[in-house]
Amino acid sequence: MENISFNFAQLHQYGTAFYEFLALRKQFFVDQLGWDIPHDDSVEMDQYDNPNAHYSLVLRDGKVIGGMRAMATTAQWGSHTYMLRDAVAGKLIGIPEDIIKIATVTPNVWEATRVVISDEVKTQAERSECLGLVLDGVVDQATANGGTEIMALCPPVFARTLRQLGYDVDLIGDPYVNCHDNRRYVAMSMPAKHRRKTKVANSAAQVRKVGVAGAQAPLHAPSVK
Repeated sequence: MENISFNFAQLHQYGTAFYEFLALRKQFFVDQLGWDIPHDDSVEMDQYDNPNAHYSLVLRDGKVIGGMRAMATTAQWGSHTYMLRDAVAGKLIGIPEDIIKIATVTPNVWEATRVVISDEVKTQAERSECLGLVLDGVVDQATANGGTEIMALCPPVFARTLRQLGYDVDLIGDPYVNCHDNRRYVAMSMPAKHRRKTKVANSAAQVRKVGVAGAQAPLHAPSVK
C-alpha cells in the first residue's frame, strides 16, 4: 500500500485516482448507506469537493482502496464553508445545529470528511494499515499548511479505533442519531500528529473490524433546499 496526497490543483498528476475515490464514496455512502446526496450512476461528489479541498488516498497495485477529504476551517466556497460550520449555521439536513459549541475558523484547525475503505481490503491488519496511511496523509497536508488539529464527525466507535491505532482523539460534542442511516455520530478532534508507535498501534489484530469497516464515515448530510 502507498499513500498519495494532493490538492485540487494537483488532481491531474494522479491519473484517475480522484475519480476512483469518488466512485468508492458512491459505493459506500449511496449504495450501502442509502444517503440522499449528489451522485450519478458512477460517483458521489458534493459542494465540499472544491478548490479548498485536499485529498489523502491509499493505492494498492495502482488502485484506490481508501481515502479521505480534508480542508482548513477557513474554507469558503460560495455560500458554503466547511461541513461542521455549515451544520451549525443550519445549512445541512440531519446534523443538529448544536453538534459543536463553536464553529472554529482558523488555519490551525482542519476538518476531515468522507473517509472510506474499500470492501476489497479484507483483513483487519490491511484495513488498519490503510486507515493509518490515509490519516497520516491528512496530517501531512494539515501540518504543511499550518494545521495543528484535525476534527471530524464520526461514529463514536471510531474514537476507540483511532486510539488503538496510536492517535490521540477526544470527543468534542454529544452523539446524535442520523435520520438518513439511523447511525450514531459525534464530533471528535485529534492533534495533527502521526500515529504513536505503540504495541496497540502495531497490533492490527486488536483493532475490531467494526471500528474500521463499519465506521468509515465522517458524515456529510444533504444541504437544506
